[in-house]
Amino acid sequence: MCAVILALAGCAGTGNDSLRSETEETVSTKVVEGKTTKDQVREMFGSPAKTEFTDGGLEIWRYEFAKMHGDAVNYIPVVNLFGSSASGKKKELVVMFDQKNIVKRYSMSVSDVSQKTGVFNQ
Repeated sequence: MCAVILALAGCAGTGNDSLRSETEETVSTKVVEGKTTKDQVREMFGSPAKTEFTDGGLEIWRYEFAKMHGDAVNYIPVVNLFGSSASGKKKELVVMFDQKNIVKRYSMSVSDVSQKTGVFNQ
């Protein structure tokens, strides 16, 4: 039943599902700079989608989640043959750890995103 509703609604979530219900406020209650450990972050959000290192050797983990839904133009007969359009929200959590594997800094952001194809991609 859920799959049918999802297909009809044209919604899709991609990325780290643990961010689906998170907001900047909820993350700030879970991740505390100078206190939260790397193991605790992994327990809360799983493995990161991307790992980077600063010039100074600090480790940075990146998590992303996007929830997109098809725009109304996709459901107009003939018009939808020329392209498609989707919009939604993207969440990104970036966590930097110090040399002791403690959170040094973090950032959680939620932004509007859109994706267009065909003639709508202009």
